[in-house]
This record gives sequence, C-alpha cells and structure tokens, in this order.
Amino acid sequence: MTHKEEGAADQVAGLLLAAGGGRRLGGHPKALLEHRGRPLVEHAVAALRTAGCAHVHVVLGAAADAVREGARLDGCVIVPNPQWERGMGTSLRAGLASLAGTGAGAALVLLVDQPGIGPEAVARVLAAHEDGSSLVCATYDGVRGHPVLFGSAHWEGVAASATGDRGARAYLKEHAQALTLVECADVARPFDIDTPADLARLE
Repeated sequence: MTHKEEGAADQVAGLLLAAGGGRRLGGHPKALLEHRGRPLVEHAVAALRTAGCAHVHVVLGAAADAVREGARLDGCVIVPNPQWERGMGTSLRAGLASLAGTGAGAALVLLVDQPGIGPEAVARVLAAHEDGSSLVCATYDGVRGHPVLFGSAHWEGVAASATGDRGARAYLKEHAQALTLVECADVARPFDIDTPADLARLE
C-alpha cells in the first residue's frame, strides 16, 4: 500500500446506522440485541474499527438512552435521529450531516442488524476507496448489499435521495456506472435481523 493510499483510507469515517426500533421484534431496539454476549451495536463498531475506520459515528434513535447506557460506545460520535421512525433514510441523512466539517473524505456505511458482516468485508470495501469521488458497494454472489462507501462528493446527492427505508438504493441505481463492486460472499453473510425467526441467527 502506498502512502497516498494510506492517507485516503485514513479519511474514511465509519457510519453505523443503529436507530431501528425493531417493530417486528416486539419493539426491542436492534442495537441492544445480544450476539455472542455483546449488543449488536458493539459488534458493528468493532467491525468498523478493526477494518481500519479510526473514527466511527453511530446514529441512534429508538431507545437511544438505553443504548447509550447498555452498550460500550467509547470514542464514538453519537448522532441522535429524532426522526428514526420515518425510516433508514433519515438515519443516513443524519449520519452524513454529522460528518460535515470533520475532514472525512468518505463514509463507510454499515447496518447494525447484519451481524454476519464483519471486519473482513468492511476492509475489502475500505480498500477500494481512492478519493472523494469513490462509490463502493459490497456484493454477495453478485447482489448489492452492505457495507457501502460514499466519497464526500456523493454525500449531498445521497442525502437528497434518501427517503423511507430505501436509504441510498435509488442513488446507487442512478450512479451504477460509477459504482465499484466488491464481492464479499466468501467472508460474510448479509442476513438481516428483522423478525422473531431471525433471532435464531444470533449466538
């Protein structure tokens, strides 16, 4: 890795979307679901940091106070999203807004309810970052998923298009030609923890 590439990677901030209320899980906030003895939010933060994101912003919404008290988020920037009930798009917008003025050149976005995605997949996406124009997405057997990296040149457009639970899907579709795809199926599993049946995937 060259010094230029190291500098580029240093500019990437981890952005963890952890505001979901777990409606289909009886209203238990996803961030506090336990996996291997620790809350999901801690696993996700560790994945971002282990992969190389020195700075991590965590967007909280549902039961934000309980998450702050029940999880170790030392060193993270906590981003409140009072509009979390309106969908993931609001969390993405809040997170990107929190990065303005920090010097970050890119945001690497991870979702709290995908514990099968660990530092290996995050590191692969991070390694594909070059500069503020970078747009990188993990794929699983060719299907786009998370994490997704947005260079700062894309933040305004992503925020403008992020609505409901669709997040950046529309933006990524519109900019498919600029998108770098990174296959991660061999190192991660992109399942979501959405329903009571999904809880069996937690250990």
